[in-house]
Amino acid sequence: MTRNTELPSRIEVRGARVHNLHDVDVDIPLGQVVGIAGVSGSGKSSLALGVLYAEGSRRYLEALSTYTRRRLTQAGRASVDEVRYVPAALALHQRPSVPGVRSTFGTMTELLNSVRLLFSRCASHACPRCGAYVPASINVAAGLALTCPECGEAFWAPSAEELAFNSGGACPTCAGTGIVREVDRAELVPDESLTIDEGAVKPWGSLMWDLMKQVCGAMGVRTNVPFCELTDAERDIVFNGPAEKRHILYKAKKGDNFAELDFTYFNAVRTVENALEKAKDEKGFARVAKYLREGPCPDCGGTRLSARARAPRIGDVGLADAAAMTLDELVEWVAGVPASMPPEMREMAGNICESFLDSARRLLELGLGYLSLDRAGSTLSTGERQRVQLARAVRNRTTGVLYVLDEPSIGLHPANVDGLLGVMDDLVADGNSVVVVDHDTRVLAACDHLVEMGPEAGEAGGRVIAQGTPGQVGATATSRIAPYLSGAASVRVRPGVAAGELFDLGRIHLETGALHTVRPLSVDIPRGRLVAVTGVSGSGKTTLVLEELLPALKAAAAGEAMPAHVRCVDAEGIARASLIDATPIGANVRSTVATYAGVHDELRRAFARTEEARVAGYRAGDFSYNTGRLRCPTCDGTGSISLDVQFLPDVDIECPSCRGSRYAAAADEVHRVCKDGSELTLPQLMAMSVDEALDACAGLRKVCTRLQTLSDLGLGYLTLGEPTPSLSGGEAQRLKLASEMGRAQDDAVFVFDEPTIGLHPRDVEVLLGVLGSLVDAGATVVVIEHDLDLIRNADYVIDMGPGGGAAGGSVVCAGTPAQVAACGGSVTGRYL
Repeated sequence: MTRNTELPSRIEVRGARVHNLHDVDVDIPLGQVVGIAGVSGSGKSSLALGVLYAEGSRRYLEALSTYTRRRLTQAGRASVDEVRYVPAALALHQRPSVPGVRSTFGTMTELLNSVRLLFSRCASHACPRCGAYVPASINVAAGLALTCPECGEAFWAPSAEELAFNSGGACPTCAGTGIVREVDRAELVPDESLTIDEGAVKPWGSLMWDLMKQVCGAMGVRTNVPFCELTDAERDIVFNGPAEKRHILYKAKKGDNFAELDFTYFNAVRTVENALEKAKDEKGFARVAKYLREGPCPDCGGTRLSARARAPRIGDVGLADAAAMTLDELVEWVAGVPASMPPEMREMAGNICESFLDSARRLLELGLGYLSLDRAGSTLSTGERQRVQLARAVRNRTTGVLYVLDEPSIGLHPANVDGLLGVMDDLVADGNSVVVVDHDTRVLAACDHLVEMGPEAGEAGGRVIAQGTPGQVGATATSRIAPYLSGAASVRVRPGVAAGELFDLGRIHLETGALHTVRPLSVDIPRGRLVAVTGVSGSGKTTLVLEELLPALKAAAAGEAMPAHVRCVDAEGIARASLIDATPIGANVRSTVATYAGVHDELRRAFARTEEARVAGYRAGDFSYNTGRLRCPTCDGTGSISLDVQFLPDVDIECPSCRGSRYAAAADEVHRVCKDGSELTLPQLMAMSVDEALDACAGLRKVCTRLQTLSDLGLGYLTLGEPTPSLSGGEAQRLKLASEMGRAQDDAVFVFDEPTIGLHPRDVEVLLGVLGSLVDAGATVVVIEHDLDLIRNADYVIDMGPGGGAAGGSVVCAGTPAQVAACGGSVTGRYL
């Protein structure tokens, strides 16, 4: 029997129609790094994630049993005629989820598993009776008991699982979280000049029924005198009183109704503790958080480990000590452990240490050597979380897998991009295929093959406009990325400010104490300028801007006390400090571009004024797709319905009644005459892009002003009915700015955290225009950034470093981009 031994060399996609893809036919080479480029909204992610990943993962999962599939989150079938030769696929998403409270860098990378195993098998263990240490012994790995040399007690060494802070090794006081929350009594009664009746005890107004004031009175406390005049006994009842029942006569706030009630007294402290126990989500916790003080657990010192888990020692190092080392330090220490062991244990210790060092190597190459294993996962930046994800993918040493990387260069300093390129090469060397969606021209230039989507965003995109090697795409006349790939074009939008004129409009002066790895600093920020804060990952950019500068400015503007780590801030005349971040706008599909931009209400009123609406008796409220009479009854105004198909994934489909318009058929009977004489319904208008709606809404001044702002922000391709949670980070960031445009901003500071995330070089030009218009209106704009194009266009650069973690935390240099480029000690300067 003759077999066809020729393996497929490419994935064949035919008739892809996911999101804005227009019946795309494309071949993706296998066994290579394939880059997908294009302007924001052109269909890159639709092709990479919506077609290649969705089909690769779905087909793999369909090979599993029905029982197994019911317990897995599955992707639905992609809208495509045919996809042939697609391997099993793994996706590394643009924004890895923020880990929970128990997650650390050590658990996320799984490095802590090797370290725990090392301490379980190779450490000297403490006798549970007398505390004496038994020297490292092969008996532990052989499953034999240890015998104490002092008291003769036989005992079993703890297993690796018993050294885990999210299992048997957790500190009982903090349950393995390393932090304890205590009620901050100073926050319970912030103003002692008020009486209890006037709301002196804050939690009784916000977390508990208002009638607790009366119950407190029934407990023997005077509620009609200033709190500062209460006796010690009365104050003790307020804070620590027993949970006893009291009979009260309650008068309703509205009306003259009275009711006799038996109510259990909740003192102020118990009120907060009760609310904390019942908090089920972030919103619930936020209500309680202002009454709490967080600090390291007093029993474990923040290490998360029980006394027994902290006891084993290798030399003079315990598990908590090892977890507190930076990865750079830990690698050096682990490498020396086997030689310190008795001869019979060296081979075993070598195997454990080799496993650790193999995993750590790639993390070091990706520039994460400054992180310690006990660093809380929730404090890692997006870029750091993404590199952890990348390193795990490479470590698995799979073959024949399709890896889809969604903008892996996000959050990476140019110095770390080399490590990323090494990861992609390793994946291909192991026999895998890599598809990478990215805008970074260094990443795209390093690919074996490029597919460019476009030519524009939204409906005007969704087509393949160029394909081939980076050189071939760079020579294609229709390509949008070609000028940036070849270096023929550069993003230069703003003229720089001369070094001697930078502080002509004033300055913001900030002095801070040490925080995390950032040393005490004294920083000057020029007013009315575009300021970029730069530096390698972990150098202290986020700490300086988001944890020191922004809270200090907000406190100064509100006349409140400075954060503990801020010594002083001089920002006279600054009344507003706003963070414009890339977090999604709302989690509700009912929030659309039109509602968020404030035009939907105006449109509803305009349609309510039409003759057809008056005859039908419709008011503005009836045109709301959330609560109005004209919303679609099938989907309840959401535009889609979810179908439960048991062991197959739930299917979200466009509502069959309204075809996604969110409105009932009756809404199609009400027309508004446009200036050009054409007639439109509200559902038709909501399906238009911002730029199309600008012409259709001529005559509606408020609507046109707001839509023009969106168009100026480079968002003209978004449709009015597009749900805001589906917008990319960059789109969400610019939409949040819409309300700020066109007004004087002399008293404002705007802070942006990596606003170029997900932006094509051409879109970076648009963003720079937006930031420039804010500066022209008088605003001080501070940007945390790695993108070299944006940094070159800044007026002033503050470069943090020189390294990450303990090797960073200082201002390396500050000045114009040219001055930073000339600074020998600046890593950012080298790339500038």
